[in-house]
Amino acid sequence: MKLDRFLQWFVVKEKRFFPLFRQSAENILKAADLLLLQTKSADPDDRRVLSLRVKECETAGDRITDRIIDELMEAYVTPFDRDDIHALAEGMDSFLDAIRDSSKKFAIYQPKQSKKFVEMAEFIRRDAELILEITGKFDSIRKDIHEVDALCDAIKDIEHMVDDLYESYMSNLLLYEKDTVEIIRKKNIAQALEDVSDMAKTISGIIRSIAVKMG
Repeated sequence: MKLDRFLQWFVVKEKRFFPLFRQSAENILKAADLLLLQTKSADPDDRRVLSLRVKECETAGDRITDRIIDELMEAYVTPFDRDDIHALAEGMDSFLDAIRDSSKKFAIYQPKQSKKFVEMAEFIRRDAELILEITGKFDSIRKDIHEVDALCDAIKDIEHMVDDLYESYMSNLLLYEKDTVEIIRKKNIAQALEDVSDMAKTISGIIRSIAVKMG
């Protein structure tokens, strides 16, 4: 009986990572929402305010990541491979940093509005939604392994679509935009948004690796 209680204690303790990853994903989705609003706004002051709010999300995300690492160093038992937990925490932190970088560039460069920026930001928000959905399945990842794999595929598909958007946008930008300064501004922002999508794909790769090991 005492042994059963001892083992149950470890099972409970190992799951302490799951709420932290969910908090991280919820915070990322909040930042992605703000970035989307920023791409839709034409008001310079509004863009700056939204950028500051994204920075607040980044700060909150750093605290969550630090907490995950602290828990990892203290844990005797972990639900996934320790290296995978560390890689996922850092990957989600980098995804949020990339959102912040895009938001900051938007506030600094103040580009003319572009529907393509909005489209890319909508895809980024969808990435964030998918990551949040996946973290909600960590507690039952063995049972939901095929669903998790499908969600990872969806993130990969989004990365391909954002790549296509970026290439099409850059082609038209260089063809039709005559203002050199505006070209530089929009190029840097488009590249930053495309980088966010790349980071989401990296996260999906880490999660897929976890799912394979747990399957």
